[in-house]
Amino acid sequence: MKVLVIPDIHLKPWIFDRAEEILREGKADIAVCLMDIPDDWGKELSVNQYRDTFDRAISFAKEYSETLWCYGNHDVSYPWGKLETGYSPYAERTVISKLDELKDSLHDKSQIAFIHRIDNVLFMHGGLTAEYVSRLNPELLDADIEEVLEAVNSASDKYMWDDESPLWYRPQHKDVEAFRREDFTQVVGHTPVKNIYEKNGFISTDVFSTYSDGRQIGESAMIIIDTETRIYEKIPVMGKLGYKVCTVTVGEEDTKTC
Repeated sequence: MKVLVIPDIHLKPWIFDRAEEILREGKADIAVCLMDIPDDWGKELSVNQYRDTFDRAISFAKEYSETLWCYGNHDVSYPWGKLETGYSPYAERTVISKLDELKDSLHDKSQIAFIHRIDNVLFMHGGLTAEYVSRLNPELLDADIEEVLEAVNSASDKYMWDDESPLWYRPQHKDVEAFRREDFTQVVGHTPVKNIYEKNGFISTDVFSTYSDGRQIGESAMIIIDTETRIYEKIPVMGKLGYKVCTVTVGEEDTKTC
């Protein structure tokens, strides 16, 4: 299956517009969104922007009903009552109610979770390591992957609001391999990067996040990944001008066919 990955949103509803353009071209079968829908620099008072961004996510969920959604730390910080960078007390009720509305718009509640697996690819916000799996239960290290994912997806905020959890982990800053790297590639967001890249079994995609002055940190691109071969295509997003496709082979030096 070919999956379009929608990286961290952070009050940028136009990202869904770009994703929709790609899907309409038939380049991917479904989409997976790595969420972090709310919060951005200096936007705490812009409650309407919170509402409008969630409304765009909800309309996307209805239009592309097979889309999967991976909770980010900024999403769950509101219902969990956890203060987070950019947390808006003014938008608190809006975020909680709109998050519920997003969940209610899904055909199946399992479409929104901490981790999703499609074939040989795991999708999540931060990243999953053997160390964290062992923290949940050492016996899970040798368990079937579905049992591992069920344990993670049912974990409480006590286990998930942690720097090593799949919500918070930052593989970009450490030299640690992805959990069962030989069998699964992980696609993650959470940590802003200048370019989409693969390292230690993690593909980092959070390129639309911004500096505090509003400048975008990374390239304007999304990926489409083949969940069987684990090969992904980088899709440069060219705003209203469209996009072009560059193929990048996971685990090898970048090769582009633009």
